[in-house]
Amino acid sequence: MPSQSVLAQALTLPNGAVIKNRLFKSAMSETLGTPEGAATPELARLYQAWADGGIGLCVTGNVMIDRGARGEPGNVVIEDPQHLAALKAWARAATRNGTHCWVQLNHPGRQAPRGLNRETVAPSAVPFRDEMQAFFATARELTRAEVRALINRFGKAARIVKKAGFSGVQIHGAHGYLVSQFLSPRSNQRTDDWGGTPEKRRRFVLAVYQAMRKAVGPDFPIGVKLNSADFQRGGFTEEESLDTLRALAAAGIDLIEISGGTYEAPAMTGVKTSQAPVKASTRAREAYFLAFAEKARAAVDTPLVVTGGFRTARAMAQAIESGAVDMVGLARILAIEPDAPLRLLAGQPTAHQVKPITTGLRVIDKLGLLEISWYTGQLRRIGRGEAPRPNESGLWVFARQAWHMATAGKNIGLPSRLRAT
Repeated sequence: MPSQSVLAQALTLPNGAVIKNRLFKSAMSETLGTPEGAATPELARLYQAWADGGIGLCVTGNVMIDRGARGEPGNVVIEDPQHLAALKAWARAATRNGTHCWVQLNHPGRQAPRGLNRETVAPSAVPFRDEMQAFFATARELTRAEVRALINRFGKAARIVKKAGFSGVQIHGAHGYLVSQFLSPRSNQRTDDWGGTPEKRRRFVLAVYQAMRKAVGPDFPIGVKLNSADFQRGGFTEEESLDTLRALAAAGIDLIEISGGTYEAPAMTGVKTSQAPVKASTRAREAYFLAFAEKARAAVDTPLVVTGGFRTARAMAQAIESGAVDMVGLARILAIEPDAPLRLLAGQPTAHQVKPITTGLRVIDKLGLLEISWYTGQLRRIGRGEAPRPNESGLWVFARQAWHMATAGKNIGLPSRLRAT
């Protein structure tokens, strides 16, 4: 079957919802919310570009469930219906042309920059590694009552998302944010009902799912983004991830997106964290986490998505035809070419290729986070109704951000927008 025909096939989720094709826009952090956490016309314009560009399912950048716990400036926050009108405008634009748009609900936990929130909370008071402690404070351990309150916040936010007109929600359980922190023995060192064993560490994500399901009913899609592993010693392992996938599948989750890494080990960016050569088989198949997806497919029947690394329609179609995944996740290409799905579905190559964004400054490039900032800038351009700049200089972007932060009297060591989602 031609690649475009594979990608154009509709997908029916376990709850009966139908996605028009197999192309999945993974979450990217837009930071286009107002200071109060409301959605903006720029967000609506950005997501309309993607809905008009042919994507089947579009997942938003991380939307926070607590105004007192943001992962970065410019996050949209949903904790009550105060900004419902703005959410409805965003949803209308994002669901044009039969496009699914799911809101990714999140809480940063320990992964919030110093000074952004009044305090930082997490499953346990575990500090970041030494070189990152200047940017991230050691969090206070959540009380049991606070854990329950956060679970309820996820459910309430999901109910508002549905009321606004979005077509689903995604739990952000990857990349070192709060749900991921509960899952990892490195960041969850509790000895109560929420930690101490893999089964207890899984209780939080399962409780979040159940709170959401109760809030939105059986027919509203709920997905999850989950790490294949943390890629850190003493962290969340592949075995624990597979057990978590099995538990979520048994609970009724509708779609699982596979990723990996945290701010301390950013595997999701594709930046190498070791000198080991990339296997030829990995280069040929393009996707970063496809080998784990094959293990996940053997463990669960729930529809799977892999995001990260895909470049060509042929590799995308082969991943689907192999049975390892049901959808292929795209992100960075959509920040420089919003209508790339239309080309892929027409059997054409994309007009641009994703390439590494570097400054030439080793200490900055080693962090692996400048790319996120660079692509966030492209999203902002689309939101303003401007064309992306695929060839914009990484050094120029970093210098511009450093100047803005210096003039604002802030620490210029790590730009505030360098956040993965």
